[in-house]
Amino acid sequence: MVRHNWTRNEIGDIYNKPLMELVFEASAIHRKNFDGNEVQMSTLLSIKTGGCPEDCGYCPQAARYHTDVKGTPLLNVEEIIASAVQAKANGSSRFCMGAAWREVKDNVHFDRVLEVVKKVTDMDLEVCCTLGMLNEDQAKKLKDAGLYAYNHNLDTSPEYYEKIISTRTYQDRLDTLDHVRNAGISVCCGGIVGMGEEEKDRIGLLQTLANLPKHPESVPINALVSVKGTPMENQEKISFWDILRTISTARIVMPESMVRLSAGRTEMSIAEQALCFLAGANSIFAGDKLLTTPNPEFDQDKMMFELLGLKHRPAFKESPLNNEVGQACITEEV
Repeated sequence: MVRHNWTRNEIGDIYNKPLMELVFEASAIHRKNFDGNEVQMSTLLSIKTGGCPEDCGYCPQAARYHTDVKGTPLLNVEEIIASAVQAKANGSSRFCMGAAWREVKDNVHFDRVLEVVKKVTDMDLEVCCTLGMLNEDQAKKLKDAGLYAYNHNLDTSPEYYEKIISTRTYQDRLDTLDHVRNAGISVCCGGIVGMGEEEKDRIGLLQTLANLPKHPESVPINALVSVKGTPMENQEKISFWDILRTISTARIVMPESMVRLSAGRTEMSIAEQALCFLAGANSIFAGDKLLTTPNPEFDQDKMMFELLGLKHRPAFKESPLNNEVGQACITEEV
């Protein structure tokens, strides 16, 4: 049963179950809602890199940090379309575009994004964007252009959030999610683990997501990729088992959502990724980068799919239970 009234104690009890029991329960729920051997492959392209005015402590694209990320202007339409064509040829059924903006502005750059959304949608790819905050009118324009999903992560719990970001409030993020939902665009929203948060913060993030009026159709779970030059460059790597617990718990409290195994896969073995798929993750990003952070290459993922007997989830596939379009999207830590 889909619920929207979870308490932190209830989610904490799930999160802290004996690990084998937790994974077994998550796996059973996953298979009631999805094909257990099906994983969606998506591609995420940075269409405008660097120069962001915000201070997200994990992000190498913030202008105030001295990282190796080189800022680039918004790509032209032809460059983006060429990347979408290549992504589809490599097996991706979703194409996501990320721009290092604090917020969408009504200008020629947004007009270019709208044009690209229309063109990529015509390629029978699910199109997702992550462009920062947007208002109701901008969300409607994206919907009219054919946008399938919009990614806007909450990152962490409401309590820990202010230790990570000061230039955008938690409520700002929730407001953007409302605009996306009201426009009829599917919501992609998750968070990042491994930023120095406590277990209670991972539980708090999952509670916030699970208690939204409607669960996000897509829930990306990112593991922090520490980048030199950011405030989190020396952050200790989170245990894989904490990632697995987070994915398993997300699957149990949001049973009909796509759960995306996102940033941090380069640090995982195939066996560890297989456990995540078993526990309910059913989406990954393919390609050598997630915006600016490393990601396994297409050939590596092709080999993993063959080894594990996984099959590709096609675009626009409907959930067998709620007859709504299931989907998946993330960001690197954006």
